[in-house]
Amino acid sequence: MTISIWRYSHLALAVSSFVFIILAAFTGIILAFEPISNQIQLYKVSGFDEVTLAETVQHLKTNYLEVIDMNVDVNDFVSASVITEEGDAETFYINPKTGEKLGELIEKAPLFNWATSFHRSLFLKSTGRIFVGITSFLLFLIAVSGTVLIVKRQRSFKRFFGKIVNENFSQYYHVVLGRLSLIPIIIVTLTGVYLSLYRFDLLPKETLIQNVNYDEISETPKRELKDQAIFSDTKLSEVRSVEFPFSDDVEDYYTLQLQDREVLVNQYTGEVLSEAKYPLIAVASRLSINLHTGQGSILWALILAIACVNILFFVYSGFVMTLKRRKAKLKNTFKKDACKYVILVGSENGSSLQYANMLHKQLLKLGEMSFIAELNAYSTYRSCEHLVVITATYGQGDAPENASNFENIFKTIKTEKAYSFSVVGFGSLAYPDFCKYAFTVDALLQTDPNAVQLLKPFTIHNKSFEAYTKWINSWSKKVGLQIQLPGDALVESNKRKRTFNVVQKTITSDNPDDTFTITFKPKLGFSRFKSGDLLAIKPQANSAERLYSIGKVNASVFLSVKRQELGLCSNFLNDLKVGDSLKARLIKNKEFRLSKRTKHVLMIANGTGIAPFLGMIDQNTSAQKMQLYWGGRRKASFKMYKDIIQDGLQHNKLQKLEIAYSQEDEHKVYVQHLLERDAEHVAQVLKQKGVIMICGSIAMQKDVLLVLEAICERHLEQPLSVYKNKGQLKLDCY
Repeated sequence: MTISIWRYSHLALAVSSFVFIILAAFTGIILAFEPISNQIQLYKVSGFDEVTLAETVQHLKTNYLEVIDMNVDVNDFVSASVITEEGDAETFYINPKTGEKLGELIEKAPLFNWATSFHRSLFLKSTGRIFVGITSFLLFLIAVSGTVLIVKRQRSFKRFFGKIVNENFSQYYHVVLGRLSLIPIIIVTLTGVYLSLYRFDLLPKETLIQNVNYDEISETPKRELKDQAIFSDTKLSEVRSVEFPFSDDVEDYYTLQLQDREVLVNQYTGEVLSEAKYPLIAVASRLSINLHTGQGSILWALILAIACVNILFFVYSGFVMTLKRRKAKLKNTFKKDACKYVILVGSENGSSLQYANMLHKQLLKLGEMSFIAELNAYSTYRSCEHLVVITATYGQGDAPENASNFENIFKTIKTEKAYSFSVVGFGSLAYPDFCKYAFTVDALLQTDPNAVQLLKPFTIHNKSFEAYTKWINSWSKKVGLQIQLPGDALVESNKRKRTFNVVQKTITSDNPDDTFTITFKPKLGFSRFKSGDLLAIKPQANSAERLYSIGKVNASVFLSVKRQELGLCSNFLNDLKVGDSLKARLIKNKEFRLSKRTKHVLMIANGTGIAPFLGMIDQNTSAQKMQLYWGGRRKASFKMYKDIIQDGLQHNKLQKLEIAYSQEDEHKVYVQHLLERDAEHVAQVLKQKGVIMICGSIAMQKDVLLVLEAICERHLEQPLSVYKNKGQLKLDCY
């Protein structure tokens, strides 16, 4: 419930202020370039920090008939208002080392004038300033609520900058850019609020008070400027402005405005007549202006510009995520107590809802009475015979947003009749607690004496449609239905497809496992992909995309495919011939890419899962130490990969090859057995910051992870999750 409050607060604040936020961010981007354009002017002299106030003041008094005042701005540009020898009053930039004129004062560009007025008041004067001040405060609250949501998602402040799984573009970059922009946004919003309060005199007023005893002012002993300590000891970098004496009268004095105080100085003796520190309000106001505008710092101005661009993106991505959740809204045709099938959903960002809705709609299409609801809406279901729970996992194994109260509600409700249940978990193997909440729900349901487990908990990695289809097929057989999911229901149509030509293909009849390899050459020389990325292929217009983990071999896309007897996509690929082409899209799979900084990698695969590793071996030009553990059925199964492997071994791209055959003889050997045998070596790889990568079947992955967990506990005295959290374990299984 707490998560919901923060999420709804975050959304409500954004919805109520997004128009003003967009306007402020847009003009903020423009205004960020004003201090940059000022800074690149050539009015700052080298060695500025070493110039004393005495040196500059003396040059001004020598060069001009009269000096009225001198100012040093945040860019360290020095300007002076003077009366020239010709009697003209002028104000210009000077060289503080010589007093000579450098150039005219910078005039504010019309674009910056317009943007400043609009940014401050929306051209509505005081009313507009009120709106802008409120908008700054609301944006601050949005940043705070967003921070709380990230902390809750990561489950601790320590993991605030921890890994975020890239579930979709909007969600991923909303969080990633939000974390990076947090401090600049907090600063710009707080300073905006402060300046608004200051502008409307809502802050305490503190007046600077100077006390000068005019009776004791003396013209003696008269000293040169270079001998007056206040002038000779003060660097120009400490000065904001100097107001020169109006006349030669001893009662007229210098007024020095330094960074932290104002000093009144006898023009003849250099005696400090009075000195007063600036009130905290004045110092804070000056600092707020500089932080809010970026004045005086190109770097900070650029950071503010980027933060404003990110704010515009947050508005866009936030609404995209909101609309996606609304799109997955649950609708029912029948009342809950009349339905034979009940589907309960636990979702954090709406993805699980979409998958649950697919099943719900197909049941209705078959004429079955189906009811769908969130887990938090759990109740009694008098006619329920089959309960399905489809849930995501939040953070470190916790319930997602709309399932936070399910456990408490479940314990208070007693069912009246027997029913079967099945639990499906959605998650990412990049997280240590993969689908943990699904297992929590399954265990909870087993405590109900009327509940019978129809299928064991089924886990789905990265919203795999293929895995979901597999579960649907198993479940529908159990309940005596024939459910055919619409293939295009979850396909994003706006993804760019490319044309690939078949340049090489093996024949399935040459392989005992009905497996073949196929190599595609992208048209137009496209090469921005890496081994471990995914190729999404749609065999028919109305079918779902199938994802294949690829290897990049000789700048081409390399696939290894096992032909399934009734497999739509595998048979489609098997029917292709050299010279044929297809349209498909490449998906970046950053979670399974091998970094060039990794010095040692241990690759584990079975069957066709070897494909990305063959590409990594082929592309190994960084002298990375690579070792491959592969599991196949028979020696003949390895034949199609032999050439690439032999080339890798010969050119030292691959240092070690270990193969396990499960059907070569009576003694079955699987890849996990080889890892158990080489336990000490595996432990050393992890200890020395090496990376272990696993690609292949989910069944193999589960067995391998059990072995790796045991190795870590026995040899490293730490759980496997420690290394997984460090990015030393990468998984891509299906």
